[in-house]
Amino acid sequence: MQRCIAVIGAPGTGKSTLVDRLAQLEGGQPPAAPQGHEPRIVEFSYLGDSWTAIDCPGSIEFLQDSLDALLVADVALLCVPPDPEAAVLSAPWLRAVEAAGTPSIIFINQIDAARGRVRDIVAALQDYAGHSIVLRQVPIRDGDRVVGAVDLISERAWRYREGEPSALIAIPEDLREREHEAREALLESLSDFDDWLMEEIIEDHEPPVGPVYSICARVLAENRVIPALIGAGGHMNGVVRLMKALRHEAPGPEVLRARLAAATGAEAPILAAAFHAAHRRHVGRIVHLRALADGLKPGARLGGDTLGSFVPASGRGQAPAELAPGQLAGAVKSDHLATGHVLTADGQLPGPAWLTGPTGQHARLIRPVHDKDEVKLSSILARIAADNRAISVGQDPETGALRVSCPGPLHMRVLREQLSEVFGLETEELPVPPTLREAITRPVEVHYRHRKQTGGAGQFADVKLTLAPNPRGAGFTFAETVKGGAVPRNYIPAVEQGARDACARGPLGFPVVDLAVTLTDGQHHSVDSSDMAFRIAARAGVQQGLEQGAPVLLQPIHQVRFRIPSAFTGALVPIVSALKGQVLGYDRDETARGWDIFRALLPASALDELTGQLRSATQGVGSFEAEFDHYQEIYGKEAEKMVADARAG
Repeated sequence: MQRCIAVIGAPGTGKSTLVDRLAQLEGGQPPAAPQGHEPRIVEFSYLGDSWTAIDCPGSIEFLQDSLDALLVADVALLCVPPDPEAAVLSAPWLRAVEAAGTPSIIFINQIDAARGRVRDIVAALQDYAGHSIVLRQVPIRDGDRVVGAVDLISERAWRYREGEPSALIAIPEDLREREHEAREALLESLSDFDDWLMEEIIEDHEPPVGPVYSICARVLAENRVIPALIGAGGHMNGVVRLMKALRHEAPGPEVLRARLAAATGAEAPILAAAFHAAHRRHVGRIVHLRALADGLKPGARLGGDTLGSFVPASGRGQAPAELAPGQLAGAVKSDHLATGHVLTADGQLPGPAWLTGPTGQHARLIRPVHDKDEVKLSSILARIAADNRAISVGQDPETGALRVSCPGPLHMRVLREQLSEVFGLETEELPVPPTLREAITRPVEVHYRHRKQTGGAGQFADVKLTLAPNPRGAGFTFAETVKGGAVPRNYIPAVEQGARDACARGPLGFPVVDLAVTLTDGQHHSVDSSDMAFRIAARAGVQQGLEQGAPVLLQPIHQVRFRIPSAFTGALVPIVSALKGQVLGYDRDETARGWDIFRALLPASALDELTGQLRSATQGVGSFEAEFDHYQEIYGKEAEKMVADARAG
């Protein structure tokens, strides 16, 4: 059995260094360094047990990688900074582990550089966690420096030593009262989930250490609480204690398998879960999966087809001939396997809903430098997006170019580097043009006669039309009030089609919306009239009427839903106002403690600027989703500039 840790957290919290130290506890070789912004898989052993750590990127733009890792992790190790003011930076990852239901341990890393009391750090984190966060250690201080820790269950104290295991010492006298207070709080929290411990506390008995550790292991496996430990991975401080807690308390893959079966409704036995795909030059697509049952080997049936060969998950060593329960590997020549899916022998079940993070809010047009690569680029982007739920690919309706949305500019840069280095595709990115429209503002009556003689049968059609503005959002409507057969009924559909043709491009150069066209009268010729003649007449007549109808430019307005920690809600009001938007209000997010859902209306042209401003105002942890709501009139120099920019583009 091999257990798996997802090591997650904000940038700068020392995740990668901590993973390196865990892997070297028994003198192992240093793991390979992280490559770019991809998850790093590190395999190691400790006291005879096999472990895999998935070291996830810290940038909020790559939060999807953390969600993917939670799909296959037995336990999440959340690294947080030692500063109460920075607790909000960990809020997205706390939200993720709670949504996933993954048992979690918080490691307050870099404790040697603590900027506040540990109890204040835990209290600040608790503002964003629905689970109780229980402190398992209290720090030993020498002045302002943290030089050791006391375990609150065993009541044993250790003093840190640089690069070495900590030394066992007596609990300092000046710390005994604080240690006793913190231990009582820990036991009371645990007693909420254990009747025996509750009775021991009520009867004022000192509970034995062994059963208390067993309770800790059980409540972690049941995801009842989130324990918090302290240390400094870069100095090897607290790393052994952390690893022992993981060894004794982290559940095995059978707990994960049961959780996935319940979440996906799987009826057939779950054999594995696929969580990530990497594309390598000369190798192709590598699907990273975790075995959750015996007998998974090349040639076996998995996901409805034959499983290909394996490569080491860590990229080092020899490929396993067969995967033991809990073991990770990369599968090649297994393109039928979809990431983010739970796999049975004959089926692939989509992962739980929480597996898809915030939608991409940074959109760009991507086009190849060489026109001959256009079809290839479309195909490859579709393959990448199928494996990465943070990326969406579509066709821009205004330009016909490929439109790619992802969480931010860094993610976009990494994507384009991948296209270049792995697939040999050089690309360029362009801003997405606004989907401007136009409409008339006053009714117009127009009379248009189309006459053409070509030597044989000619063309003749005469139409009288009334054009009027429709209510905003009503779209195009057509009606006729012709009397006496002036325009035969069989030609009326052609008149409607001609009117629609004219709306494709109005006097300002944009599609026309919210227009009511009424055919009131006309004339026809028994020989020269035809559907085509009436379609041409209607198109020309409507075009003439649009010019006379005082056309106005319309810009799209989107309803934007922000998901932000409550501490930043007030900062959004001036941002929305500066971007010429309208605040609609906000509510508490019922799905995550300490978060708000803030709603506003904003011009589509402001969304690009909004990405950077939101990141600055929320320290990078806020996100938004935008959906078209309506079109709004725009006048003056701003409208003139938009028209000029669109024509220049």
